[in-house]
Amino acid sequence: MKCRNCETLLVNKFVDLDFAPPSNAFLTVDELNVKEVYYPLRTFVCNKCWLVQTEDYTSAEQIFNDEYVYFSSTSDGWLKHAADYVSMIIPRLDLDEKSFVVEIASNDGYLLRNFVDKNIPCLGIEPTASTAKKAEEYGISVEQFFFNHESAKQLANTSKADLIIGNNVFAHVPNIVSFTQGLGILIKDEGTITIEVSHVLSLIELGAFDSIYHEHFSYYSLNALLNIFANQGLRIYDVEEIITHCGSLRVYVCKENASIKTKTSNIKKILDDEERAGLKDVDTYLNFQEQVNRNKNELLQFLIQAKLDEKKVAGYGAAAKGNTLLNYAGVKSDLLPYICDLAKSKQGKHTPGGHIPIYDIEYLYQDKPDYILIFPWNISDEIMKQNTWVKEWGAKFITVVPEIKIL
Repeated sequence: MKCRNCETLLVNKFVDLDFAPPSNAFLTVDELNVKEVYYPLRTFVCNKCWLVQTEDYTSAEQIFNDEYVYFSSTSDGWLKHAADYVSMIIPRLDLDEKSFVVEIASNDGYLLRNFVDKNIPCLGIEPTASTAKKAEEYGISVEQFFFNHESAKQLANTSKADLIIGNNVFAHVPNIVSFTQGLGILIKDEGTITIEVSHVLSLIELGAFDSIYHEHFSYYSLNALLNIFANQGLRIYDVEEIITHCGSLRVYVCKENASIKTKTSNIKKILDDEERAGLKDVDTYLNFQEQVNRNKNELLQFLIQAKLDEKKVAGYGAAAKGNTLLNYAGVKSDLLPYICDLAKSKQGKHTPGGHIPIYDIEYLYQDKPDYILIFPWNISDEIMKQNTWVKEWGAKFITVVPEIKIL
């Protein structure tokens, strides 16, 4: 396999999580007796441009289909993040009713509805029908297709964008080159592209291997991003470290010849951090597997001991990252009887691989578990604030990654 960016042959393995079904491929009761498709879940690092990517086995079309069940609006924290971004970016770029904003992977309209409220023309691009339909209910125009250089040409024939937004979509792109070319085609000569990606530096420092799943084709450092955009005539002129997903980057991108000045101090600071952390040293990536295995074993030891002690354990949040963790550890319903989730689109279904049933949050009150494992640990504070009532019977919240921790 070759690097998706620079086509260097990949030989250095980052993480090997064996085989797993797609992490958001939740199953109905009728599907439990149908054979599931498992794909290798392995990642490699390019020793030339330092892009981390999964092994190529599944396609975006197989994952982001009409049964896709992730709705961004289920998280209050994520809605606030989107609203804060819009409040910041409108004055920063002097956007108004004459501007045009495009969001790629607009999901259920969680972000663009803020632009609609400000009467700023916008367009969402979203390939999954279920989420696109929800966005249209907010009055958002949505085009249903996968974004690439060809679709960008079609859109640019009508209008180019003052701002293109891509929040956590860059990781979901199998063809980085075509996607990035499309950004350059659709953006105006003095326009700005903002891309938010989980920072591979945070992934390594936090041991967050559960964020590796088939939906995420690539994992980025700032060094890799600079290379990717430069190859397509674009440049990063500013970057911010943001707290989402336990450590992300928001990069501000423009055309190479745009008059926008570079904020070198921010870029240099993060590049220096990456250098000190060894992100240009192959051994940093090769040594990560040991930490992954240790975390997996800790989870198994905890669940087995809880069962021996006759303690009830429940899961909270049927997140893709939880499915990565559970499938790699081989956890099924004998050790974790169920998971509760706010999203109605997941309730009544079962997790891929482990076939663990997913219930409404109210089931916690009925069952009264002793321990509640929070799988979307990046929003554990939000979850605990929403569910303080579990303290009535002394339940304890626990996060699993990067180690078992009672909160």
